[in-house]
Amino acid sequence: MTAYWCELAWLGGDEPEPSVLIELDGDRIESITSGTAAPGAVRLEGLTIPGLVNAHSHAFHRALRGRTEEGRGSFWTWRDQMYAVAARLDPNSYLALARAVYAEMALTGITTVGEFHYLHDGASTMGDALLLAARRAGIGITLLDACYLHGGIGEGRTGVQRRFGDQDVHAWVRRVSARALDKHHARLGAAIHSIRAVTPEEAATVAAWAKQNEVVLHAHVSEQPAENEASEAAYDRTPTAVLAEAGAVTERFCAVHATHVSKADRALLGSARSFVCMCPTTERDLGDGIGPAAGLTAAGARLCVGSDSHAVIDLFEEARGVELDERLRSGERGHHSARALLRAATVEGAAALGWNDAGFLAPGARADLTTIRLGSARLAGTRPADAIAAVVFAATAADVSHVVAGGRPIVSDGRHLLVDDVPGALAGAIAAVT
Repeated sequence: MTAYWCELAWLGGDEPEPSVLIELDGDRIESITSGTAAPGAVRLEGLTIPGLVNAHSHAFHRALRGRTEEGRGSFWTWRDQMYAVAARLDPNSYLALARAVYAEMALTGITTVGEFHYLHDGASTMGDALLLAARRAGIGITLLDACYLHGGIGEGRTGVQRRFGDQDVHAWVRRVSARALDKHHARLGAAIHSIRAVTPEEAATVAAWAKQNEVVLHAHVSEQPAENEASEAAYDRTPTAVLAEAGAVTERFCAVHATHVSKADRALLGSARSFVCMCPTTERDLGDGIGPAAGLTAAGARLCVGSDSHAVIDLFEEARGVELDERLRSGERGHHSARALLRAATVEGAAALGWNDAGFLAPGARADLTTIRLGSARLAGTRPADAIAAVVFAATAADVSHVVAGGRPIVSDGRHLLVDDVPGALAGAIAAVT
């Protein structure tokens, strides 16, 4: 049994608790005791929270950081640059890149990632590379295996679809049905890339498979106005309405982005208690717009966050971005509390990825811990009662000191314990595919 003594720990309440002893048994939390001394325990100075959950990732997009920022353009011009990197990847280069990216995530406090995976090679080897990469970086993963068959509504199999896509939706079903996972560190989920990439009938097939196998289902939804316009023109319905009619919108569904959803769309997602994953840094970077987070939660949807294209990897920035962007849109403050934003980055993200035993600190939960130093220039002077708000609204990934994932220490004093040189691994892997 391993024991950690936390100077402060957030156990889900309004304020963190002082002097908390967390005892682990394997990959589970055995017990939690507040207000106690523990001389023999590993000391975690600062605020300890549940491991952060990155609910939406495209690992290979990390290779684009800094390469696509200059010059005028749009989401669609950026997509062409993204496809060029995708075409250079093979299972070996993807393993090296994803391992480095997941190690970078671990350094930022992320213990679980939802990998929205659509770079298929007709088999399962690209997905195998991602699963192995997560294992080698020490984090948990939900492989969200995406059906991606068309370049746009009414288009055939072009470009990246020919290079990486499945032959048809039935080939997708056969491939995902054959996958076996080590559930200690991995879960399987389904994904519909978008209504641009599958027909309503194909979406219904994917949704039926997800329901039959009781796994989560994710989809990019209304990221761009052009997506809505094309869906309305072809189907006389919004992407959300098309997905709802296909049986996709349930309590296991996660709409990614939802930037341009209508009031009726919000009602559909809220009444189903679906998740919505917002990715503010990507949505800013690509000029997508500001999603109606407050309207979605008011309707009943559950929020989680992701780093998506990895313009930066920092879930504190993603979480506060939900609130700060809402302030820009509305001219008012206080739409989402610090605790609600922290829940979006932990327990809600875990549930959206099918990890219902993770994202919170309690006996029996998965032993995922992230500790944030409170002594940096950003957080110096923080009072214990204000620690949650200070971390959510001012901390950065650089303030993370220790990370435990599934009971295993993977970051100590800001150093990754499984990947010796994370910057070097990233530089080498990116150079190989750009």
